[in-house]
Amino acid sequence: MYQIVSATVGDFGVGAMSRYSPPKRRRVNRPSRPVIIAGVLGFILVLAAIIAWCYYSASLHKANLLTTERLDLNKDGFVIRNQAGVVIFKMAFRSGTLDLDSCSKEGQILRCDKSMAGSIHFFIETVKPKDTVQCYRVRWDELEEHRLVEHVMSCSGSHWYGGAETRLQHWPVVLKGHQAPKPFITGDIHSNHEAFGGILERYWLSSNATAIKINDSVPFHLGWDETNKTLWFQARYDDSPYRPHPDNPHHVTLSYRVCVGHDVTSIHKYMVRRYFNKPNEVPSEAVFRQPIWSTKYLEAVNQERILKYASDIQKNGFNCSHLELYDTHTNYGEFDLDPIKFHNSSAMFQKLREDGFQVTLWTHPFVNYNSVNFGVGVERGLFVRVPGSQLPALVRWWNGIAGILDFTNPEARDWYASNLRTLKNKYGVVSFKFDAGETSYLPQQFSTFIPLQDPSTFTRRYTEMAIPFNDRAELRSGYQSQNISCFFRIIDRDSLWGYTLGLKSIIPTVLTISILGYQFILPDIIGGSTYSNLTGLPDRELYIRWLELSAFMPAMQFSLPPWHYDDEVVNIAKKFTALHEFLVAPRVLELAGEVLYTGDPIIRPLWWIATDDEAAYKIDSQFLIGDDLLVAPVLEPGKQERDIYLPAGRWRSYKGEYFDKGPVYLTDYPVDLDEVAYFVWSG
Repeated sequence: MYQIVSATVGDFGVGAMSRYSPPKRRRVNRPSRPVIIAGVLGFILVLAAIIAWCYYSASLHKANLLTTERLDLNKDGFVIRNQAGVVIFKMAFRSGTLDLDSCSKEGQILRCDKSMAGSIHFFIETVKPKDTVQCYRVRWDELEEHRLVEHVMSCSGSHWYGGAETRLQHWPVVLKGHQAPKPFITGDIHSNHEAFGGILERYWLSSNATAIKINDSVPFHLGWDETNKTLWFQARYDDSPYRPHPDNPHHVTLSYRVCVGHDVTSIHKYMVRRYFNKPNEVPSEAVFRQPIWSTKYLEAVNQERILKYASDIQKNGFNCSHLELYDTHTNYGEFDLDPIKFHNSSAMFQKLREDGFQVTLWTHPFVNYNSVNFGVGVERGLFVRVPGSQLPALVRWWNGIAGILDFTNPEARDWYASNLRTLKNKYGVVSFKFDAGETSYLPQQFSTFIPLQDPSTFTRRYTEMAIPFNDRAELRSGYQSQNISCFFRIIDRDSLWGYTLGLKSIIPTVLTISILGYQFILPDIIGGSTYSNLTGLPDRELYIRWLELSAFMPAMQFSLPPWHYDDEVVNIAKKFTALHEFLVAPRVLELAGEVLYTGDPIIRPLWWIATDDEAAYKIDSQFLIGDDLLVAPVLEPGKQERDIYLPAGRWRSYKGEYFDKGPVYLTDYPVDLDEVAYFVWSG
C-alpha cells in the first residue's frame, strides 16, 4: 500500500514543480595535477601486475615444460630427484647456459636449440629400461666452431667410485686440489705421477644409487675441484690428443647417460650388464689356486739363476702355477733369448718342464732402435709414424728409445703374433706377460694405420694381442677390455705402507678396477717393487702383511722369495698359500664362472651387501669375496690388532666366534703377525 506525502524541493511531482526555481550556476573546477599523476601511476601498477601475472603464468608453464620424470632442467644445469623428492644428482653447464625460450618438450625428450653463446643441439631423453631403473640420455652438440663443452657434476652429499687406477688411490674417490680438465686416457703412473692409470673406464657410481657413463665418442677430458667437490666433464679437440671425425672436424659433442636405481648395488648390476663387455671364459684354474713366481727382481737373470730359483721353490715346499721369466732378451724388440745369458736355452726349458714347471715369457710393444727388428719394422711400416710421413715416431720407455708397434695395422698385428707363436712353439712356453700398452707411451704427435679418434683405443688394440694366449696371459693396461679373458695386473707397487702405491693402496685399487668390470685381478708382487732399506729387502713386517693380503686376492704372485728372510717368514708363506688354495680359490673360481654372465665383482666392497649402511660406504681396508667372506687384513706397521666393521647379519670369525648383533664395530680386535682376520656369513 502506498503512502502519499507532501512534495519538497527535489521531489518530482506537480507540487514540486509549482514551487521550483532554478539553482544558481556553480563553477566546476578541473581535476588537479596530483590526481592525474595518481591515476596514471595506478594504471601503470595495474598493467605491471597484469604483465607480472602473465610472466609468472608463462614461467609456470615453462617450468612444467622443462620437467620430466623427476628431472628438472634450468638454464644453468639440471637436477634429478629420487622417488621421495630428494635431489640425488646435480649437473651444471659450465661452458654455457641454455636459452630457455629455444627449449621445447616432445614426449619424454627435452630439446633446446640455443645457448647464450650461439646455436646448439641439446636434448635430455628419459628412458625407463626396467621398473627399478630410470635413465637419462644427455647430449650437447656445440655448433659453433672451436668451442668446447663442459658440464660439472657435484660430488657433495654422496660417495663416488670408479674412473681410473691412480697413483694415490682412495676408496671412495677423494678429490685433491684443483685440476683443469685433462685427457682421460691410459697412462703409466710410475713415469708420470699425475697421469690416469693403465686401467680406466668412463664410468662412475654413487652411493645415492646413481651412475654415469660418458659415451665412447666423446673427446673426454676430466678435471676436478676439491673446494666445490665437483668433477668436470669436458669435450674438446683443441690442444688435445683426441681427433675429430673427418666429416665434422670443428664441432664437439658431450654426451652421457645418467641412471638411477633403487640402491647402489642394483644400479651397478644394471650398468655392468647393459654397458660393459664380459669375458667369455675363465683363465687357467691353476693361476687361481697356486702362486705365480716371477724372476723380475732376481739379480742378473740368466740360465743358472733361473734354474736355481725354480729348484728353491720346490726345495722350500711351494707350489707354482707358472714361472714367469722377465727381461730375457738381447735387444728389446727381438723375439729370442740372450745367447750370452742363456747359453743353452733349449736345455733350460727342457729341465723346467721335467721338473713340472709351466713357463711364461715377458713381452712388450716396443722395438728399440738398435734392434735388428727395428729395420724390419721401418721397411714394412709396422710402427706408429710421424704425422705426414713414413718415418717411425720414436718414443722413450724405461729400457731405451724405440719405435712402438702400430696395432691398428693388421700387418703389424700379424707380425707380432707370429713372433710370439714362434717363441711359444720353440721353447714350449704356455703364455706371455704383456707389459705396458698405455696411451702415454705414444708420442705427442703421431699417425696410425687406422686413425685413432680416441688414443686409448691403442690400449684396447694392444690388449687384444693377448687373446690367443689368454689361459695364463697377464696384462697391466685395459680400456674397454673386460671381455679379454686374462688376468689384469695392477701397476707396480712400491715397498711402502701408504696409499701412494703402497700396501694400503691395494684394496682401493682392486675395488676400483672391479667396479670398472675387470674381475680377474692380479695384485702386484708380494712385498712391492722397490727396496729402500739397508738390507736390500722390503721391511719384514711389510712383506708378511702384504703376503697375507695377497692370499685373499684372486691370484698371488711372488718374485722376492720368502726364504730370503727366515724360517718364520717361510712358514707364514706356506700357511697362507695353503689357505689361498683351499679356502679362497674354490670360492673365487665359483664367482669367476658367474662373471661370464653377470660381470659382478669377485672382490666386493662392504656396501655391496649393506646398501643402507652409511659406514660401509667409507671403509677402504676391508672387502668381501662374494657376499659371504669378509676380510680385514692388518695394514699398519707395528700393529697386532685392528678395528673391524661387520655389517648387519650373523658372522663367524676364523677363531670360531659368532657376532650377530650387527652392524658391529670390533675395536682393537687382536690379529697376530701370522693372521688375517676374516669372517664367514652364517645366516
